[in-house]
Order: sequence, then C-alpha cells, then structure tokens
Amino acid sequence: MAGLNTKSIAYLGLLLVLCIVPFGLTNYFLSILVEILILGIFALSLNILVGYTGLVSLGHAAFFGVGAYTSSLIAIHYTSNVFVTLFAGIVLSLIMACIIGFFCNRVNGFYFLMLTLAFSQMFYALVYRWSSLTKGDNGLSGIPKPSLWANGVLDSPIAFYFFILVIFTIVFIGLRVILQSPLGQIFVGIRENETRVRVMGYNTTIYKNISFILAGGIGGLAGSLYAFFNGFISPKDIYWTMSGEVLIMVLVGGAGTLIGPVLGAAFIVILETFVSSYTDLWMLIVGITFILFVIFIPKGIVSIGSLWRTRKIANKGQTKEKEKELKVRMNGVIQDEK
Repeated sequence: MAGLNTKSIAYLGLLLVLCIVPFGLTNYFLSILVEILILGIFALSLNILVGYTGLVSLGHAAFFGVGAYTSSLIAIHYTSNVFVTLFAGIVLSLIMACIIGFFCNRVNGFYFLMLTLAFSQMFYALVYRWSSLTKGDNGLSGIPKPSLWANGVLDSPIAFYFFILVIFTIVFIGLRVILQSPLGQIFVGIRENETRVRVMGYNTTIYKNISFILAGGIGGLAGSLYAFFNGFISPKDIYWTMSGEVLIMVLVGGAGTLIGPVLGAAFIVILETFVSSYTDLWMLIVGITFILFVIFIPKGIVSIGSLWRTRKIANKGQTKEKEKELKVRMNGVIQDEK
C-alpha cells in the first residue's frame, strides 16, 4: 500500500464495499443504489463548474437531457449497443456545451446563471414541442436495455449495477486526475480570483469553456445512463427544477470536493425515496433540509467531521479558560480569608 495516502485507501475501501453490498440487497434497494451512482456522476459534472471553476449554473439539466434523448432515440430506432449510444449521447452533449458555453462564458455572476437557465429552458421547449421525434409530454418509453455486444444485454439488475459502478469509478478517477492537474488548479484559480489569473497570462475564457465542455459531456453521460436505468425519459426530467435539484446535491454534499457531490446525491435520493413514501410534502422536507444545511453546515456533509473537531477544540479551550478563571477566583478568596 506504499504510495497511497489515507484518502486513496478510504476510496478503495468504499469501492470494495460497493462491490460487496449489492449481493445482500433486494432489487428495490439495488435500484436506489444505481440511482445514487448515476446522479452522483451528474452531480460530479456540475461540481466542475460550481465547486472548482466558481460558475453557478442553473441549466445543467439541458446536457442531461441531450444525453438521455440522444441515447434513447438511437437505442429505440437503431441499436442498443451501449458503446454506440453512450458515445452519441456524450458527443452531442459536448457539441451543445461548446455552443452554450461560447455565449454563457462571456458574462459572469448573475448573468451567467440566467443565461444557462434560458438555454436550458429553450432546450426543454424544443423537446416538449417536437413531439414527432420526442413524443412531447408523453416522453420516450420502451427504451431497450443496453447491450455490450450482440447477445450481451444488461438485463440482470446485478450486471447493470456493476456496469454503472465501472463507469462511475472511471469518471471519479478521471476527474480526480484532471482536477489535481495544472488544468484543475487553473479552474480553482479562476474561482478564487479570475482577474489575477488573467493578469498571470492565462486566457480565462478558454479555460472556462474547457470546464463547461467537460461538465456538459459528463452531464450527458449521466443522462444517457439515467434513460437506460428508467427505460423512460420525459421533458419533466430536463426541466429547470432538475438543474436546481442537482445543484442542491452539490451544495449539500460539499462543493469543491470530489466525494461531496456523491454524498449529496446519496443524501437527497435517500431522503426523497423514504420521505415521499410517508408524505406528499417531501419537497417541503427537502427544502427545509437544504435551508438548515446552508445555515449551519454551509460547506456540506464532508465538513461535518472538521466542524465537529473545531467545536470540540473550542469547547476544550473554553473549559480550560473557565478552569483558569475559577482557580484565580479561588486563590483570591483564599487570600482574602488569610
């Protein structure tokens, strides 16, 4: 294990658990785990923009939709081969990210947020109205299970789970390498102080475009996987609320960290699944949870440990101060009595 740091060992341990756990789960809980991994990929893609480059987007569902609809249409009309469908979904998502990024990265802050939202809603309207291709409000149904080769259909829940786990692992490791490289450090530099990075000689618009395209491509991959997982895709899945939901996952988990968005996706999926089985007001519960996180744990789930340690140290410091104060007072009382 030489050369591996604590974080890498923790990731390997988590991967080992993810390889073992499915054999003890029912199909229902296995499907929840698959959904967490797919939405974890989606949250990781948005985290490139929000957490590393400092670009808060409300239109990320557009890339999710491009990937989902492209892969679904090819699977329904041509072939369900997973390599062909995923490749097509990712390529079209990358092209769309190039176009949208070209316009959105020319502005900053609030204007960037609104432009991404506007492009996302334009794509939603296109999907909704182009019913001859997308079936409009009814959505695309009957999406076949993906196949690895001629007769290798991933129709078994366990086989499909491990297929998703392999893709999730590749995305996670790939992003870790990219975001720890000089390219990732420039993303962080833009987030912290874009003007300073520009003064250093970097064309920040180009790097923001690279970040946008990378996020869009991985978002499209997540959309393709989601369509295969559900066997159905509709305009509801690409509405702006989907962008808001994945943004909540990133913020609740911890923006600017790799594992944070995945934990956020797990938290929101589990919360929605279990709360919605008891009450129709699950959106209210999710909203309240998000507000509590923003107020009390603004750096997300990943920061809970360090927050607890900081408070523990602060409490220890306060206790020592109180003990010192008590000793001083006691000494004063003793001297007065003498």
